[in-house]
Amino acid sequence: MKSKDMAFFHEGTMRICGSLDIDEVLQDCLAFIKKYMPAIGIQLCVYEEELQGVRMVGIESDIELKTFNTVIPLSEAAIAIIEDEHDKIMKLDNVFDNPIARDVCMAIGLKDLSSVALRLQVKDAGIGVVVVIAKHPNRFTDDHARLLALLHDPFAIAMSNTLRFMEVVRLKSLLQDDNKYLNRELHHISGDEIVGENFGLKNVMEQVHQVASLNSQVLLLGETGVGKEVIANAIHYSSPRRDGPLIKVNCGAIPESLIDSELFGHEKGAFTGALERKRGRFERAHTGTIFLDEIGELPLAAQVRLLRVLETREVERVGGSDTIAVDVRIIAATNRNLPEMVRIKEFREDLWFRLNVFPIIIPPLRHRKEDIPALVNYFVERKTREMKLKYRPVPAPKEMERLQHYAWPGNVRELENTVERELIRHQLQSAGQPLRFQDFENMPGAKSKPESLESQPFAEELLNLDEMNRAHIQKVMKKTNGKIQGKDGAADLLGIHSSTLRHRLIKLEIPFGKNQKL
Repeated sequence: MKSKDMAFFHEGTMRICGSLDIDEVLQDCLAFIKKYMPAIGIQLCVYEEELQGVRMVGIESDIELKTFNTVIPLSEAAIAIIEDEHDKIMKLDNVFDNPIARDVCMAIGLKDLSSVALRLQVKDAGIGVVVVIAKHPNRFTDDHARLLALLHDPFAIAMSNTLRFMEVVRLKSLLQDDNKYLNRELHHISGDEIVGENFGLKNVMEQVHQVASLNSQVLLLGETGVGKEVIANAIHYSSPRRDGPLIKVNCGAIPESLIDSELFGHEKGAFTGALERKRGRFERAHTGTIFLDEIGELPLAAQVRLLRVLETREVERVGGSDTIAVDVRIIAATNRNLPEMVRIKEFREDLWFRLNVFPIIIPPLRHRKEDIPALVNYFVERKTREMKLKYRPVPAPKEMERLQHYAWPGNVRELENTVERELIRHQLQSAGQPLRFQDFENMPGAKSKPESLESQPFAEELLNLDEMNRAHIQKVMKKTNGKIQGKDGAADLLGIHSSTLRHRLIKLEIPFGKNQKL
């Protein structure tokens, strides 16, 4: 190869391989090629055999062109040439003399041109064409075509990488779309309808609608089995984050040694068994919601790191030093008495302040017995479908009354299990026999009488939510010596805007400012 050709090849390769952005590559290549031939534009094209047309992978031109984002259909004559043509380089003195060039140029608004086209191959398989165009016919010489042919290999690599990248982008888009669809389907399967939202859970659902459209932290309080996860679903899927992920974490089910790795991720080699980098639950919940169930089970050391995430909205993977910004809404839930845990130093007070922005107390089933008939019918219908029973049985007369007189210490979950157990037994009976719910009152751990309201961990809050909020805000105001805004102010500790706090102070008749007496 002559020194002039070597210089052309070297500089051309540097221009082609100088960027991963194909538009930037073509812009750079056109400026370079203009030094050697009368070019006004360059195109990368690929033939779509199934669609019988040409797709523009990239185009750069000195003249304005029509935008054409879809496949350009080809005539039968053009397709025949593609199938029979095997020349590596093709010079056209007038583009309208060739059916392929004519169809493409007419689609993008080009005319009165000449061109030289280089067919790109990888291991004898055609992957596309690079075309250089010039204004007016008869502008390219055989030497121009020879120089362009020298750049076959770098152009083939660039085209191959671009096509692979486009396929990755396409598959990523499909996965995102599938993920949204599956999330909607899973939400539908788990139950879009909240049974009792117009009766026993009416106040709860009003609070859900109030907070769903915001980004504020939500704390769900209630006994085991009352449906805290269902309410968390309702908040997420009613919020602007509904198209983002809903990541659920049971804080009590993760071994203490793995909590940091599960929540925040780890780098490869961070510890024995960390064979690859892993994203944590917070990263996976980016732009969506993370539901921290059983937050009261979180060890104190993990509480410190969770508090930092709440304050900075950043995480660090185990074994890593880089901070990763996360846009996540936090919904926490517990069946434990967190204020009492704070008092005995089992739960951090500052974390309690951060989480307790908007508490929602879900009443136990024994306090909303009017929902029991609807819940029984809902579970009978759903379990009948899941168990593929041939017909849907109905409860016997007065069975609903018996169910409503029971205390249900296991709440909605216990009722669901009772319905499923009775449906399993019912399969041995003849068609048409009603459900009788035998022995559910004598199950191990069951209590025949409901506990007194005063003995419940959330009794005070159930009686008067405003009083609970008032006492909590007063405690925070006292801790900050009446300071509302700024770092370490009451609004900062509560995780709300200072104007929102002032509004609540006025609403709850808590004196502040000059009227404050702490």
